[in-house]
Amino acid sequence: MSWWVVVEEQRGSGDGRSWSLSDTFPFEDQATAEAEALRLAREYQPVYPWSEKSRRVLRVAGGYLVIVDGRTSTFHFRLTLGEEI
Repeated sequence: MSWWVVVEEQRGSGDGRSWSLSDTFPFEDQATAEAEALRLAREYQPVYPWSEKSRRVLRVAGGYLVIVDGRTSTFHFRLTLGEEI
C-alpha cells in the first residue's frame, strides 16, 4: 500500500471558479506523506493567484487548506492525504 498527497485548487475567475485536481504525489509511508503535505502547504505554487502576497495554512481533517492572497483576489487550495487500498 502507498500514501498519496492530492492537490486540488480553485481555477477560473468570478462565477466561473471551479475545483480542479492539480497534482498527485505518491509516497511509501504515511509519515513521509504527512511531512511532504506540510512542506507543499508552505511551498506549493498554485495556478492562481499569479502574484502571491501572503498565505495562511490551516490544518484540517485529512490534510491542509491553504488560503493565498494575491494582489487583487484570494484563492485557496487543499492538500489531502490518502492511503491507497
